[in-house]
Amino acid sequence: MSSIRMTLAGVSSIAGVKSNDTLSSWFKRTARALGLPLLGLLVFLMIWQAGAKQIHTSLGEFPGPSQVYQQTLSLIADHAAERNREAEFYERQETRNAERIAKDPSYEAKIREYTGKPTFFDQIGTSLVTVLAGFVIAGLIAIPLGICIGLNGALYSALNPVIQLFKPVSPLAWLPLVTMVVSAVYVTPDPMFAKSFLTSLFTVSLCCLWPTLINTAVGVSAVSPDLQNVSKVLRLSWGTHVVKIVLPSSVPMIFTGLRLSLGIAWMVLIAAEMLAQNPGLGKFVWDEFQNGSSDSLGRIMVAVLVIGLIGFLLDRVMLLLQRAFSWDKNAITR
Repeated sequence: MSSIRMTLAGVSSIAGVKSNDTLSSWFKRTARALGLPLLGLLVFLMIWQAGAKQIHTSLGEFPGPSQVYQQTLSLIADHAAERNREAEFYERQETRNAERIAKDPSYEAKIREYTGKPTFFDQIGTSLVTVLAGFVIAGLIAIPLGICIGLNGALYSALNPVIQLFKPVSPLAWLPLVTMVVSAVYVTPDPMFAKSFLTSLFTVSLCCLWPTLINTAVGVSAVSPDLQNVSKVLRLSWGTHVVKIVLPSSVPMIFTGLRLSLGIAWMVLIAAEMLAQNPGLGKFVWDEFQNGSSDSLGRIMVAVLVIGLIGFLLDRVMLLLQRAFSWDKNAITR
């Protein structure tokens, strides 16, 4: 019995040691995963606060974290007030129309659209719609063209100079040309989209399609010779070869190009909105800069932080999609 008790005690002590080691390891991983980023953020905020006090501009002191926080609350309050004004505007119309119909049942009620100034959050939504639409258009062009280029060496040799020529062109160079083309082609008495929106959209598409195009072509051209031989043995048609062999093999490279394109699209969009005056975060930053009030710097800094946060979230979404649809489960996570 004593030997049994000693054995049980030994087992318990070993289990306790393993449990303590596991708990200690968990705490270390948690501290590394959360503590280090929080420490880095805290150091950044301290440097920002100290540096902001040393910078004095024509609009006042450069905004620190506290001023940015106050302006964030102000923008939220402005958005809520604007939504209340919009609701009251439609309520007045409904009341007026109800009174008119009560007096004259044949009266056809009309509802006018609210034309108030877009809020900061409205402009975030506009920017997201614009960048995603431009990104989708670029992807629909770049992926099929990249597949054709990757499968045909002669076509790659013919188009490569064009790709290398236009790939580094700045959006500031494309924007005047796109503006003139949109103004000349998109002529209609009842436009579905504003010209400023289309200008920003096509500028984004032109600037962000190249990474997807190049990475798709490289991924397709790098398909394993063994897989290509299997396709030849099975006598697969061109379409079946692309769907069954080429696309699954090149998906990791395609998604890498899409992630790069989306990041470029988001950066290009802000500059395009500034110059095209399309409602969005770029126009918000430009309007605040032109406004020149004491709150402008703080609001611009809020927009800068939001732009960075949205860019990070868009990249994380693309990464999740890559890990969901790609056979390469070792996709970069940083």
